[in-house]
Amino acid sequence: MAVKDRDRFSTATRIRLLGEQTAARVYRSQTKRQARRSRLTGRAALLALVLCSLIVALAYPIRQYVSQRAEIADLQRQQEQARQRVEQLRDQKARWQDDAYAEQRIRERLHYVMPGETGFIVVDPGSARQSRADLGAADRPWYSNVWDGVDKSDASDQ
Repeated sequence: MAVKDRDRFSTATRIRLLGEQTAARVYRSQTKRQARRSRLTGRAALLALVLCSLIVALAYPIRQYVSQRAEIADLQRQQEQARQRVEQLRDQKARWQDDAYAEQRIRERLHYVMPGETGFIVVDPGSARQSRADLGAADRPWYSNVWDGVDKSDASDQ
């Protein structure tokens, strides 16, 4: 037994055991690699490549199709609005061809009064209180602005 114990601790025995352990590890890692490689075959890679190329090839035409459909929908909406506007204008034209409607609108806008009638204009009390000086320069006639400028320059001299 002493020879066997001595053999167990020798350098050659240790190196041989380390080599066997290393070989077992390498063998195990190679079998794992082979198992991983078998998952993806050449056919699967070719199929993935074909699918990717189809997606890339169809992306632009699909985008164009979607944008054209949106544009068509927008044009149809504009066409419907134009059709409604034409109908409104036809109705308005038909109303203006009626003499009673035209007379009513003329009397309303131009304050015309038929003979024998008395016309009244109602003034809003709030607007009467507002003086000409309170109006802004853009709201008054140009000659009022000129005259106010003369008054202000005359007042500054005194």
